[in-house]
Amino acid sequence: MTAEAHSFEDSPAERRRRKVREAIIGAAEHIFTEEGESGISMRRLAEAIDYSPAAIYKYFASKDELFTAIRNTFFERLLEHIHAAMEEGGETHILCARCMRAYIETGLEEPNHYMMAFSAGGAERAIREHSEDEVSYQAESLLVSMIEKGKEEGVFRDIDPKVASKAVWASLHGLTMLIVSLEDFPQGMPGSEHVTREAVIELQTDMIMRGLLASPAND
Repeated sequence: MTAEAHSFEDSPAERRRRKVREAIIGAAEHIFTEEGESGISMRRLAEAIDYSPAAIYKYFASKDELFTAIRNTFFERLLEHIHAAMEEGGETHILCARCMRAYIETGLEEPNHYMMAFSAGGAERAIREHSEDEVSYQAESLLVSMIEKGKEEGVFRDIDPKVASKAVWASLHGLTMLIVSLEDFPQGMPGSEHVTREAVIELQTDMIMRGLLASPAND
């Protein structure tokens, strides 16, 4: 649901609650950027937005719950972008490549948010709490479905879709994390002044797709 839709459908109390939640998440991202995950505590968050710690707990019962909300927000945005990419249509392998780019671009929209969602603690929570009810599962399911469809069409090689989806995510996540955590990547590396971010993203997604394709003839 868009922010515009929320503004018409939510009650004043719900809008206030959402505004406070967003303020808490914003404060957490700021502290994370300055001090890392270890600097975040309910007390620090309360001080940052001028609330009492007890009030913070009304919105997030624990630090784990806060990080889960941040991770889910990323995947909610990702799902919106994936659905938009799918609406453009096209052959399965083209559609799959477009969705891969959507993952990277979604991460680049909110770099600090992405780093928090997949910090050391965040990544551990993502694996521990992964379930069919989570938006992260929905995003993976869409990728698995595309890979299965590509196999049925003979476009993708015979591979376990679950294995492929994990490998694709690992590759996309690795590049996204490098870009959001290293401000001068890739041009800041010696001898790479001519290398653009777009060129790296384009080649990365192309290499992933070539690993999925049944044969070079399907390029």
